[in-house]
Amino acid sequence: MQFFLTTFGCKVNQYESQVILERWTGQGHVQVADASQAEVILVHSCAVTGKAVADLRKSVAALHRAAPDAEIVIAGCAAQTFASELTGLGGVSRVVGLKDREQLLRGPLPFPARDSAEDHGSMLAGISRFQRARAQVKVQDGCSHGCTYCIVPLARGAARSREPGAVVEEVGNLLAAGYREVSLIGINLRLYGRGLDERMDFWDLVRTLERTFAPKWAGRARFRLSSLDPAMLGAKAMDVIAGSRMLCPHLHLSLQSASESVLAAMNRGHYRPGPVQEFCRELSAHLGVLALGADLLTGFPGEEDAHFQETLDFCSALPLTYAHVFPFSPRPGTPAAERTDPVPENVRHGRAKVLRGLADQKRRQFWSDLVQREELTMVVEGDDPGQGMCEYYVPCRLESDAPGGAVRELLRVRPLRAGKKALVCLPLRDQDHSG
Repeated sequence: MQFFLTTFGCKVNQYESQVILERWTGQGHVQVADASQAEVILVHSCAVTGKAVADLRKSVAALHRAAPDAEIVIAGCAAQTFASELTGLGGVSRVVGLKDREQLLRGPLPFPARDSAEDHGSMLAGISRFQRARAQVKVQDGCSHGCTYCIVPLARGAARSREPGAVVEEVGNLLAAGYREVSLIGINLRLYGRGLDERMDFWDLVRTLERTFAPKWAGRARFRLSSLDPAMLGAKAMDVIAGSRMLCPHLHLSLQSASESVLAAMNRGHYRPGPVQEFCRELSAHLGVLALGADLLTGFPGEEDAHFQETLDFCSALPLTYAHVFPFSPRPGTPAAERTDPVPENVRHGRAKVLRGLADQKRRQFWSDLVQREELTMVVEGDDPGQGMCEYYVPCRLESDAPGGAVRELLRVRPLRAGKKALVCLPLRDQDHSG
């Protein structure tokens, strides 16, 4: 059977699409690059914002026009939270929610009757390759925290963790297959350890990976951490990150706001901005250079000008190098959607614009600082021209006449200048990172 697969949303969705892709192709089904040639179309959906669901609906309509005879299957977060409205879309034959998603591994169609209507604990994991040059490994799924604005717990269920042995095995297989950067991803990495027999947290897992792989792979491959809850940044985190030989010097924080009043209303009072800032400054001083990103949410109900100013001042002082800024989007079924003190939409977007402007200033300065460095190491993601991502999560491209490396290779480069979309670099001689 020929199938077409398209994925919306986060890195976890991308990973899970790879799991399904490997299972289907392993069963003899054929992936096609053109939806019009498909018998089955799988849409892996996102529901984190209203725009994400609107984009999903548009995509399904376009896919149905392109392949009117194909059966469209919608999976992912929107399938769990908006099943009834998605079921009626043209061409949609099935909407696969959380409790049924393991059945996707049995093949495109038909779907056998599910074994258990109450199984919400599936991990949907296990890959041997990745569609992109920089691989990802899911170590955790679900969230049990309950931020008042977030639909993810409704879409993905309670927090659950992958056995450390399975993570080690998968990372090892990917390194052996030629991947030189592996990101450790999850829905809420602070909750790693939930459901495991062994008492451990995420930093214990990172230590395990470091002990296992650093003797052979340090300097030849690297790990990257995906989004972290700021509450994870304590003495243990400092010890693990500062002592690592394999971690990229890059953190991305799910910060959301720097106003303690707003954080409390979000049910995110489990961390305070001050210690976060102190941790980032200390780590930056230790590493010399730290790439630091953040997720920020503007216009949460009840956020006043003074609250927003707290966030703006905090981000001005924080050594940020980029930020993902989102205006508040009320999600059905969440406590924040029921609040009676909404911030006007134009104010939400205006505040987002201000924060994006600040983040862009900091990004440009960071890129300018990186140009002064003698050497960066990028994972080659494309070869026409050579382009990739350096350890500081900054895109790089080679001069048009410069010889590049093989895709997935770690390539040592010298930055020349900052372009609009990437650092322009030259490869250094005597490459020794690809083995």
